Amino acid sequence: MTSLVHQDLAGGVATITLDSPPNRNALSVRLLGELADRLGWALAEPEARVIVLTATGTVFCSGADIKEQRASEGRPGAPVTASFPEVLELLWESPKPVICRLNGTARAGGLGLVAACDFAIAPLTASFAFTEVRLGVAPAMISVPVLRRLGARAAAEYFLTGEVFDAARAAEIGLLSKAVPEEELDATVARYARMLMKGGPEALAITKRLVREVPGVSFQEGLRRMTELSAERFTSEEGQEGIAAYMEKRPPKWVPPQV
Repeated sequence: MTSLVHQDLAGGVATITLDSPPNRNALSVRLLGELADRLGWALAEPEARVIVLTATGTVFCSGADIKEQRASEGRPGAPVTASFPEVLELLWESPKPVICRLNGTARAGGLGLVAACDFAIAPLTASFAFTEVRLGVAPAMISVPVLRRLGARAAAEYFLTGEVFDAARAAEIGLLSKAVPEEELDATVARYARMLMKGGPEALAITKRLVREVPGVSFQEGLRRMTELSAERFTSEEGQEGIAAYMEKRPPKWVPPQV
């Protein structure tokens, strides 16, 4: 049976590719299971410093596999090896930076994948929509990562109307990190990956957490906790190596030779 999700490792970058173009990379039970497996591999692989999530075809992800869901109504289906919430959590909680390289359009649940990644880069030709309300359902699970990216006004506008919007608008409201001409997509993703591999692996994981956690604590508590963290990082083995490398005008040991 042909895999619906592929994996590749090159130059410190683990690339995970959705490959189910006949149904526009819809989130079927099988695709979600394979995606969870590939993410587990990338997280456990010591040589993988950055994860890139992408897809084949002209659509990144069309959302839930509605045909599969309808076919299984009222009948026991195949066991779910990985639920959509588990996949979203793997992306969101990954200690390694995750870049979403959108090869094209995304809809509904596909935007949950986009929002759960640290960076999202798409071609200007891509379009997006939260189509759930037009089917009489709600963008429930994906609201957890998406509402951490969008402001309240933008979320209300597109969640409630289901309107299609372009990549430039997606970048403007925070759903994307960048919208670029299609011919610049790969170079932009590669540039982000190179920049990320210059950061210490421990420092990147900790910085990911503080970006999310610090805004939720009081000013005084934030200062107290961050003072402790700062002292800890300056005296850590990774911090000491980074400072020594800076003083000696050389790359730190964690930077791959090709970066």
